[in-house]
Amino acid sequence: MNIIFKKDTWQEIYYSLRNNKLRTFLTMIGVGWGMFLFVSLLGAAKGMENGFDKLFSGFATNSIFLWAQNTTIPYDGFPKGRQMELHLTDMDMLKRKVPQIDYISPQNSKGNFGNPGEQMSRNGKSATYSLTGDYPIGNKISEKKLIYGRYLNDADVSGNKNVTVIGEEIYKNFFDAKKNENPIGKSINIKGIFFNVIGVFRVRQGGGGMNNDQTAFIPLSTYTKMYNDGDRVGFFAIVSKPNADLNDVESSVKTELKSKYHASPDDTNAFGSFNLGKEFGKLTGFLTGMQLLTIIVGTLTILAGVIAISNILLITVKERTKEIGIRRALGAKPAEVRNQILLESVVITLTSGLLGFIFGILLLMFIDGLTKNQDKFPFYNPTVNYSHVFAAMSIMVILGLIIGMIPAQRAVKIRPIEALRSE
Repeated sequence: MNIIFKKDTWQEIYYSLRNNKLRTFLTMIGVGWGMFLFVSLLGAAKGMENGFDKLFSGFATNSIFLWAQNTTIPYDGFPKGRQMELHLTDMDMLKRKVPQIDYISPQNSKGNFGNPGEQMSRNGKSATYSLTGDYPIGNKISEKKLIYGRYLNDADVSGNKNVTVIGEEIYKNFFDAKKNENPIGKSINIKGIFFNVIGVFRVRQGGGGMNNDQTAFIPLSTYTKMYNDGDRVGFFAIVSKPNADLNDVESSVKTELKSKYHASPDDTNAFGSFNLGKEFGKLTGFLTGMQLLTIIVGTLTILAGVIAISNILLITVKERTKEIGIRRALGAKPAEVRNQILLESVVITLTSGLLGFIFGILLLMFIDGLTKNQDKFPFYNPTVNYSHVFAAMSIMVILGLIIGMIPAQRAVKIRPIEALRSE
């Protein structure tokens, strides 16, 4: 198409568009708006996905939280209403019989799930906060963002040490946070017992509701001695191996526990659980569907805009009937006339798309700037897959060519003698 490289061709396109500024502007709005929606909504959907990924960073999403409840079915000589229990010995049994389990973290807690917290004090100040007995592996399931010190280790558990890792709110209440007082090595009183502070953590947003910055963590062994719990456990956090089906793991764990504690296999209330992986899967499915819907809406809007360009070009061809007739009379070939109209269609389409893309990116940059330090808002680093944008641009150009054929063919069919007679 040598017409593309001719200076006269581009001058003619420029003058044609300049002489119809309002019409050209209104025509470009359709395609530009479609591309703007495509880019901004697709980027926003990705920003939400990145935001939720950030919220759940440091948290094992392929995990199950399991606790004991009451039976509702009489079984094996036991009446209904029997209180089930979990014990530390269950961990080895479950790992042995359910090989899909990667690791298990036991916890006991006061101040969570509706039960009262524990009284804590220091230097005349006192308050009630949540207290959790944990294993070091618990930090792998819900990683704490430490701002001072360290988390619990194996030596703390095996030595039944009176050490604690406290949340930021506890730190601010008992220490001089304004002067950045270092709490490491200093003590707080929990239930009449002095505990050395070994760490301070700040809550990671999206910690699954299991942690808050008003919680103190102590070794589980120390916790069980304080409350004379023996080897009883409040709940297990169970993490499956990467390729395991989390629903199967959940079902197998409950089956094994029911068998060990003589609960009916049909009793769905004996042990309660929360399948985080299942809920996280629903979230990612929603975000994927949102991105797909964005692509469909944006594509249809772009298509509507391209069709509008065809309609405008039909009007343009009608207005330029005499001009086209003169060109044909002077020897212009039908292909040259057709290519001229097609080129105008592509130029309008491509320019509109590029402007929509630029404004969409600017909007995403603006939103990203507003939400950059808003950790509680699940939106982070909105990006656009440029392969999607390139595909959309390619579709736009192809549609511009296809739709442009209608007015182009109309122009070719104009006979020179009839065009010269037109007013």
